[in-house]
Amino acid sequence: MAETEPSPTYIDIHPWLVRVTHWINALAILAMVTSGWRIYNASPLFDFRFPKDITLGGWLGGGLQWHFAMMWLLAINGLIYLLYGILFGHLRRHLTPITRRGLAEDLRQAFTFKLKHEPGVYNHVQRAAYVGVIVIIVLLVASGLAIWKPVQLQELAWLMGGYDGARLVHFFAMSLVVVFVAVHVVMVLVVPSSVPAMITGRTKIPPPPPRLPHADIPSTEAGDAL
Repeated sequence: MAETEPSPTYIDIHPWLVRVTHWINALAILAMVTSGWRIYNASPLFDFRFPKDITLGGWLGGGLQWHFAMMWLLAINGLIYLLYGILFGHLRRHLTPITRRGLAEDLRQAFTFKLKHEPGVYNHVQRAAYVGVIVIIVLLVASGLAIWKPVQLQELAWLMGGYDGARLVHFFAMSLVVVFVAVHVVMVLVVPSSVPAMITGRTKIPPPPPRLPHADIPSTEAGDAL
């Protein structure tokens, strides 16, 4: 009688709150970056401008309105995620520990295309990247507030070198977020199964390989020879 193929096992890896805040963050960051490029074009820091077709807002006033609206969405949503992660241990379980040895080993395996992906478990590279982008987003919001209210928040602006310094901090923090998003998209393309998991919260664990039938081994006991 042929053995039935074992069915796959599903496990929960992303709580609903993590999934919701993840997609809201993705939307808010996309809108903030593209509207920020429209604002940048009105008073560029460097000798280049972003193409109008990839900016949001249509004009400076529209870009500012989108930027401020998304700023509050990003800040409130990010605060909810951080509070949940701290109070319920999500950050501790998934983003720690980060060790130099573990990071070096995972980077070596990543560059040699040998880094294994285990559902629900972040490697050292992912942990460092997620912790880093959280810090960068906090810096992005802080520098944005210093640009928005340089007089009322003059102490915050002073920490960043004044208004012009806060603009530079804001620009480079935005650039790092864009780099993170680009790498994140590449990793999603490499491991496309991570997208459904971030939508449903569940992922499929493949069944173990079937056991090979053991060949009958003749008995060598004395009784078998009689």
